[in-house]
Amino acid sequence: MARINDNYLKLKAGYLFPEIGRRVKAFAQANPAAKIIRLGIGDVTQPLPPALLKAFHQAVDDLAGKESFMGYGPEQGYEFLIDTLIEKSYRPLGVDLKTSEVFISDGSKCDCANILDIFALDNTVAICDPVYPVYNDTNVMIGRTGEADEQGYYQGMVYLPCTEENGFTPAIPTEKMDIVYLCYPNNPTGAVASREDLKKWVDYALANDTIILFDAAYEAFITEPGIPHSIYEIEGAKRCAIEFRSFSKTAGFTGVRCALTVVPEEVMARTADGEVYSLNKLWNRRQSTKFNGVSYPVQKAAAAVYSDEGWPQVKQIIDYYMENARLIREGLQKAGMTVYGGVNAPYIWLKTPTGLSSWQFFDQLLTECHVVGTPGSGFGPSGEGFFRLSAFGDRVQVIEAIGRIQSKLA
Repeated sequence: MARINDNYLKLKAGYLFPEIGRRVKAFAQANPAAKIIRLGIGDVTQPLPPALLKAFHQAVDDLAGKESFMGYGPEQGYEFLIDTLIEKSYRPLGVDLKTSEVFISDGSKCDCANILDIFALDNTVAICDPVYPVYNDTNVMIGRTGEADEQGYYQGMVYLPCTEENGFTPAIPTEKMDIVYLCYPNNPTGAVASREDLKKWVDYALANDTIILFDAAYEAFITEPGIPHSIYEIEGAKRCAIEFRSFSKTAGFTGVRCALTVVPEEVMARTADGEVYSLNKLWNRRQSTKFNGVSYPVQKAAAAVYSDEGWPQVKQIIDYYMENARLIREGLQKAGMTVYGGVNAPYIWLKTPTGLSSWQFFDQLLTECHVVGTPGSGFGPSGEGFFRLSAFGDRVQVIEAIGRIQSKLA
């Protein structure tokens, strides 16, 4: 009989969002008349902008013609999309990248997990707490950790608490880490990193031969000036950082699937024999072996995001979600709640009412207000006592949800 990967058995519970779905389904079946408003999972609700759909349709039509038909594309992505990203998204930030440094994929969630393929298991890894669960769980799945303790911390991982007391900003480790995950704007807390904050991390990484895995999936939602959109805006970052970005929330591609990972040619790590080796070459080899590329129509639609017609339409939807964030943030504050985030990120991080755990507040919000959010403890032990609401909702429903909360819980 074949053996399973026992590391999966270390995971103490189901993945956070399926568990939310299970509880909501059970409530809906027991209360069929309840009008449930979902502000939990960060799934978009607004349709794709017209310019993106136009490019999508044109690319599909290309597949109908003998001369224009496209089969396998390059595993790394089509140059028309990569060059567009370099020119329209990175160069305005003062960041120059080579075509060979940008890799198109079907999701930053996948890339944040798959990047572990190119790193040895004996690396010391640090993640923030609370954190996007994928960072933690995939390290468990590949066998980097031991068992979890009573709090939920896994042996062999280093956790960097992000608490109300430190402004949800992790302290620089005092010991040497081989790999550090950072996510800004942050999911779930909505916190952002200043240029000075990121410089401290880059300086630490360069001094300790640390690789920073930088998740910038929500950079398009930054509203305040002066906040970096890319870690490569910091001098030296191209020697120590890999960056992940996504079209999922920026352009409404949660069901379309497209993302990118930047692996600069300068970023290096060591072999078991101590030889310095290019991570760019390793990631290229990994993608060429295990990935067949994102479909041609999807990449055409993604390139249209940055067209003269497309970007204003995309930005209008981003502004729509950020107005939702403002309404949620201010509405909860009027209800007397302590609220963070929602200014440079589409997530609102709120403190649960006194005496209620994160899951208890989830149940209260669901049963009394018929509103779904995400328990903070699902993002890690330091998330206990907090709760995340997503701004990716329909405006009418967002307003109704806040009204329910104000009337029931204020």
